[in-house]
Amino acid sequence: MDIVSVVGARPQFIKAAQVSREIRKKHKEILLHTGQHYDPTMSATFFDELEIPEPDYNLGVGSGSHAEQTGRMVIGIEEVLLKEKPQLVLVYGDTNSTLGGALASVKVHIPVAHVEAGLRSFNRSMPEEVNRVIVDRVSHLLFCPTKTAVKNLENEGLTKGVHLVGDVMYDAALHNKALAEDRGILEKLGVKRGNYLLVTVHRPSNTDSKENLAAIVDALVSCGEDVVFPAHPRAVKLLKRYELYEELKEGIHLIEPVGYLDFTCLLMNAKKMITDSGGVQKEAYFHEIPCITLREETEWVETAEDGWNILVGADKGKILNSINSFDPKGKRRESYGDGKASKKISDIIDDEFS
Repeated sequence: MDIVSVVGARPQFIKAAQVSREIRKKHKEILLHTGQHYDPTMSATFFDELEIPEPDYNLGVGSGSHAEQTGRMVIGIEEVLLKEKPQLVLVYGDTNSTLGGALASVKVHIPVAHVEAGLRSFNRSMPEEVNRVIVDRVSHLLFCPTKTAVKNLENEGLTKGVHLVGDVMYDAALHNKALAEDRGILEKLGVKRGNYLLVTVHRPSNTDSKENLAAIVDALVSCGEDVVFPAHPRAVKLLKRYELYEELKEGIHLIEPVGYLDFTCLLMNAKKMITDSGGVQKEAYFHEIPCITLREETEWVETAEDGWNILVGADKGKILNSINSFDPKGKRRESYGDGKASKKISDIIDDEFS
């Protein structure tokens, strides 16, 4: 059967790489890239490294307000769906691409399968939270990465079409670990294994607040550690606007975004991870790297419950204290499956539409 897969952002490329390998064994996949991430280091590099087939369609939506971006996606995706007439649309995660894909599909009566369903931060001020709640409500198949996600859906009255499959990001971590082990990027940056902090900051609650961003920058510059910060283009723009860029650039390794394998290499060899990303919290957990999360809540509660992830917000004191003293010792449970989530998703689709 024909399946349209909608992607648009870095985490979706990683997930789609795993699922596409499985569904293409039996089905025709039509890959639609919304163009939400359009910088080469945020898009093309991932397709090359992860051996994702070239998109059949690229909408080139780019940046814009949430309404503008999502509206252009819905229009463009609908045109593709009316032309291709697939039997199923796959959407991933919680971005505007996810929402646009789901809305366009249900409006033309095509079933939606949501990979990474049931996640909740319970913070409706996050655009991602609104996206994931809406997409779960309209999806025909809900593929949950954790038991917590299944429980969240059950609490909302959603039980039909819900499947616990595990996390496709864990599939990716296992699949790509060997490829990422020796990339040469540590030598290029002049940092030593296990002796630097890796940082990502992109969430609007941090980047759009001068006070929050300044607190994070102050903590990074004054922590006394080697710091590697692959900076999202939007984060760089705001660092310059708030006159924080030069201070940060002088104190740490501020670099352009890197591809998935280079980033994984940096993560696997870091002393600690500091991030406000959802997916990166899990990646740190998979590779047993302590994670300091620059948020007040997390949808990946298992990482915190097992003691490998600490939530500090944008509080300079808490960030510094965690850099100095956060030292996880606990065991990690198999909360994210057995590394075969992608095959389970493909098998369920086969059963549902056979």
